[in-house]
Formats: sequence, C-alpha cells, structure tokens
Amino acid sequence: MEQSLTEPDLLDDPIELFRRWFADARDAQMPQPDAMTLATVAADGRPSARIVLLKGVDGRGFQFFTNYESRKAGELAADPRAALAFVWIPMFRQVRVTGDVVRLDATESDAYFATRPRGSQIGAWASQQSRELADRAELEARVGELEERFAGGDVPRPRHWGGYLLEPREIEFWQGRPNRLHDRFAYTRAADADSWRRARLQP
Repeated sequence: MEQSLTEPDLLDDPIELFRRWFADARDAQMPQPDAMTLATVAADGRPSARIVLLKGVDGRGFQFFTNYESRKAGELAADPRAALAFVWIPMFRQVRVTGDVVRLDATESDAYFATRPRGSQIGAWASQQSRELADRAELEARVGELEERFAGGDVPRPRHWGGYLLEPREIEFWQGRPNRLHDRFAYTRAADADSWRRARLQP
C-alpha cells in the first residue's frame, strides 16, 4: 500500500514524530529497527561511518554507547559534529539527523551498563576497541581473565566505556513514493533552541 507524508501527518516536535515512526517500525517487526548509521569526521577531514544501536531518545536527543577509546570516540572528541541515518526499507522510510554529540553523565552510563547481559559487560572490559589484535586467542584469553576477576560479583562499568547524546540541529523525514517523487520534510532548530522550523524539500 502506498504511503505518503503530508502536513497533517507532521508534529511541531520532530523528536516526538521520530518516536512515532520508530514505534511504527518496531510494531511492523522491522529487522533491527534501532540500527543507525553514525557518521563522524576524522582529523584529516575524511568521513567515517559505522552502524551503532539507538539506546534511547528523549527531548534532548539520541543516545548510544561505546568505548571512549574507540576510533569514533576519538573523532567525536576532536570534532563533536556528527550525523545519524535510520532506514526502514520495507516501509520506504528514512530519517536523517545532524547535530553535536556530548557525553552522557556517569549516572546515566552506569544505569544503562547495569542492564546489559553479563557477557556484554565483560566484553566492554575486554575489548580495546579499534586497536590492532594479534589473533582471536588474545581476546579470548582476556575475556577468561576478566571472568575470573569478576566471578561471583557484579561487573562494574569500566571508566573507558559509556554513553553519548546527539543533540539534533536538523532532522529530516523521508517517505518513499512512486516515480522517485518522495515526500521529504526537514526540521531545523530555531536560534532560541526551543522551537523548530520545518519545510518540505524537493525529492
């Protein structure tokens, strides 16, 4: 069935509209609806992109978690500007987000880390993300050491791992239509940061 995106479908708050679209994707049992491309920029200006998982969205923006010593973290430390892209292909929907990234506070990172499966908690300690590894055995040995270290107790969050928040400046909603005549609406945050301007874009 053909879908469209028109003015009556929109909301004043694009984050709330995103939450509705995300719920639609989840209810439609899209595969991995929380997967998003995170694009950053290296010190030499080269773009870098990878898939990460959305772990929360609220009025502040979009949350994800990673190793603070990873390549992406280093790029964000040097230049906090970043972009996200979500795509739900069977629904012919895409959302693009740009903004600045800040670290979540330790309390929020601790709270999320405590919800992770124990194996993932150990993995956060074991992986020196993005660094060279001699072989798989080296990583597995490190996991074994950590399992012994934390045996019988909770696994605390390592200080080198935690959350980020992308504070959006622009959010674009894309609804696919026949003949490449898609519906696109872009929201741009106003100078006062309390409201959004929106416009229909050419497909």
